[in-house]
Amino acid sequence: MVWFSKPKYSTVTTQKKTDIPADLWTRCPVSGEMIYVKTLREHWMVVPQSGYHFPLSAPERIKLLLDEGSFEEKDAALRSMDPLKFQALDTYANKLEKNRAKTGLTDAVVSGLGTIDGTKVSFAVMDFRFLGASMGSVVGEKITRCIERGVEEQCPVVIVSASGGARMYEGILSLMQMAKTSAAVARLKQAKLPYISVLTNPTMAGVMASFASLGDLIVAEPGALIGFAGPRVIKDTTKQELPKGFQTAEFLLEHGLVDQIIPRLELKARLSFFLKAFMYKRGGREAT
Repeated sequence: MVWFSKPKYSTVTTQKKTDIPADLWTRCPVSGEMIYVKTLREHWMVVPQSGYHFPLSAPERIKLLLDEGSFEEKDAALRSMDPLKFQALDTYANKLEKNRAKTGLTDAVVSGLGTIDGTKVSFAVMDFRFLGASMGSVVGEKITRCIERGVEEQCPVVIVSASGGARMYEGILSLMQMAKTSAAVARLKQAKLPYISVLTNPTMAGVMASFASLGDLIVAEPGALIGFAGPRVIKDTTKQELPKGFQTAEFLLEHGLVDQIIPRLELKARLSFFLKAFMYKRGGREAT
């Protein structure tokens, strides 16, 4: 399990001046400048000047990447259980209910069928707001079904990942999802269907060690934190100083783990190009 600071979805700075309403401005972590929240939302949570990418929720990513009105959600009724009756400061059951109420989602991934510029895809997107998008049994099952749906529908698979890793509340059942999702990817490859993995900030631990790193094409958003164990754990284990920028998308691009870094506002157009290239004349049929 990897522990690190959560990315903030509503990083709106409350002003000290009483004449400035709260929730109107937020501070860019890179440049320190104050950004009008409405402007930020118009740019899909990307700071226009610095290019810093704030996190995006699953529903927002669906709107950004899929053709309007094309998304048909699948497996929405799947809900996590509490097989271990896990309890610490709070019970796992209570945490699930609180996160469902907070996000409006049933779990940390939304999956279904849709189109990207007319190309049919089996699509899944993770939402870090829901328990850090940790991968439990339901997340693993929905990702697996998304991949298998690609085989059934004979269409490409696109998965947008963001996760802190395994869901500790489900113990070994969570870790088993790594093998299950990886096996599904292998079946997709046997069917000779393309799989594009999109890595966002952060994509860590069990998710990165399984389906997220198995794409035929692996792309990432700028500045995304990507890796397995956290930098502190690696440093303490190896007793060595880590390279500058270690575990960033840019570092991994330089070292060959990521194929391209694509700014969020260009992602749909680039995915469309790749999908059409992958599917061109597949089986003697031209892509739509």
